Amino acid sequence: MRILIVGGTSFVGRAIAFAALDAGHDVTVINRGQTASDLPASVARLVGDRQGDLSALDGLSFDATVDAIAYRPHDVNVLANALGERGGHHIQISSISAYDSPALPGATEETAELWSDAPTEPDAAITGETYGPLKAACERAATEHFGDQLTLVRPTYVIGSHDATMRFPYWVTRMQRGGNVAVAGPRDNALQYIDARDLGEFVVTLVDQTTLGAFHVCGPYPAPTFFAVMQEIAEHVGPSDTKLVEVSARHISSHHLDSRFPLWSGSQNETVMDLDPAKALAAGLTLRSLEDSVDDVVAWWGDREPPSWWLTREQEAMLVRTKT
Repeated sequence: MRILIVGGTSFVGRAIAFAALDAGHDVTVINRGQTASDLPASVARLVGDRQGDLSALDGLSFDATVDAIAYRPHDVNVLANALGERGGHHIQISSISAYDSPALPGATEETAELWSDAPTEPDAAITGETYGPLKAACERAATEHFGDQLTLVRPTYVIGSHDATMRFPYWVTRMQRGGNVAVAGPRDNALQYIDARDLGEFVVTLVDQTTLGAFHVCGPYPAPTFFAVMQEIAEHVGPSDTKLVEVSARHISSHHLDSRFPLWSGSQNETVMDLDPAKALAAGLTLRSLEDSVDDVVAWWGDREPPSWWLTREQEAMLVRTKT
């Protein structure tokens, strides 16, 4: 099949591109040309910008289009106008953040509800408060344009190598260092995740089978706790002196360090972090082990420099010393 991937060079898009190549498909990616790429020469590269010019798509047609980077409904509208009827089966990568918080854990695609209100301005600001509602608005726009050929994929936190968000790598590299590791509480908060490779392979399965509908892509289920996931990472790569120290959400917030704890849902347990993936599993989703994802990050990380927003050693030592 001829597959177009919109945003196919970074993390999620990259994983989908490699999965499509491994399955023998003819892959084209389109992006702004600003991200370094390790895609092989067999991948056709197009340069285009939804905020500017998508004329590189003129006259081209595809059996399937995977949109990995739609953040505003305007993005969906522009791509739909550029492709017309030439995009084929349309797969929109959304997010579980598109859901308003379900009343109970174990929500399915049929019982969870999308956010109802979202800004619709072409340049609407993307913040922690607007990200989810905007993703929901993108889904509604995609339904309007591609309804009879549409698949919606709603992943939770995506983990693995080439992680542009640098969220999961924080925990892997921190556990490798050992010692007292500050872990944000409450320890029983739920946490689900999906390896980028599993997400990519699932998307290709959906393309191969022309599977329509909505799927949230997450695991394991029932969801493990945040603390249990951190403990599993520590046991896999941490030295013998590694000790997880729970630090209260109140204490973290009092020092304005909330943003330094990636993958943490905050002081309240989030039901959107405990969704039932049965529908996706029945459609072909497979979930590799957490240890496999950790090993993937270890092999990729090498001697990279940590980003400036990670918790520093000094900040962590202070939290552990003064924890309440």
